[in-house]
Amino acid sequence: MIQLYAMTAPWLLLIHQLPPRPPYLRVKAARRMQRIGAVAIKNTVYVLPAAENTLEDFQWTVREIRAGGGEANVFEARVIEGLTDAEIQQLFRSARDGDYEPLAEEGRALLKTASRKKRDTARLAVELLRLRERASEIQAIDYFGAAKGHAVAALLDQIAAHLADAPPAPPRPPPPVYRGRTWVTRTGVHIDRMASAWLIKRFIDAEAKFKFVQGKEYAPRPGEVRFDMFDAEFTHEGDRCTFEVLAERMRIADPAVRTLGEVVHDIDLKETKFNRPETQGLALLIAGIAMAHDDDEERLARAAAAFDDLYVATQRGGAASGRRG
Repeated sequence: MIQLYAMTAPWLLLIHQLPPRPPYLRVKAARRMQRIGAVAIKNTVYVLPAAENTLEDFQWTVREIRAGGGEANVFEARVIEGLTDAEIQQLFRSARDGDYEPLAEEGRALLKTASRKKRDTARLAVELLRLRERASEIQAIDYFGAAKGHAVAALLDQIAAHLADAPPAPPRPPPPVYRGRTWVTRTGVHIDRMASAWLIKRFIDAEAKFKFVQGKEYAPRPGEVRFDMFDAEFTHEGDRCTFEVLAERMRIADPAVRTLGEVVHDIDLKETKFNRPETQGLALLIAGIAMAHDDDEERLARAAAAFDDLYVATQRGGAASGRRG
């Protein structure tokens, strides 16, 4: 498998060749490409924007194809013959618009029902949650901001506004299968793994133990769950960091956690997508922890204290409001 570490080109290409048998391999590969948001530019050539998480998605796809008897390789590309960068971006937007359209149709029907005086609010809330989860899945692979994504988000907010007078549903506890486990990740923890470990201990598994390993091919032992590493149960999905994936899949609907996720996202992915005022300060603090402590357990402990304090400040609106003492 080709491994690319210092990506300087804007695109990643996956080129594959599938055997005629087994026939399900072709279907499996196509579904995998759709799930990670890759766009076909030829029958056997798929493209993704270059990033660590998209490279990891392609690497896992290559592994699946080769395990099925096919051949696949991943390449960096600065220029794709016959297509400009703008045209490729439009291919992604069109593909995601197609994903959003069925969601928009369901949303319009749900809004009509939610607008009625007589309605089953509990059922509507469950349906809205389902649509939000599906929208989040599409947003994770909506790399270039498809227009229908914004329309769907506005539509779901309208539905939520109609249901605002209903009492909030009690938070769901994390699935028992993820309690009392050993959580495994790579050595040399940094922002996303530090934040994810804090989230696990505080919201998912108070008795969690952590294990740090070398290499991508680590095979988990009974009772272990991997996070933020290749082929992990919880890792980057689309453009979301592991912290965001954990919060979403464990249904942690705490607004303060969502805010922390935005901060962690921008630091981990080196973006300014959310551009929150806390980001620069936390990035400096995390860098200091990493420089001052080689031991991963110590890094987690130091970072956990920082996240505890930032969580409280975020809950109370101090950081978000920008108040100064």
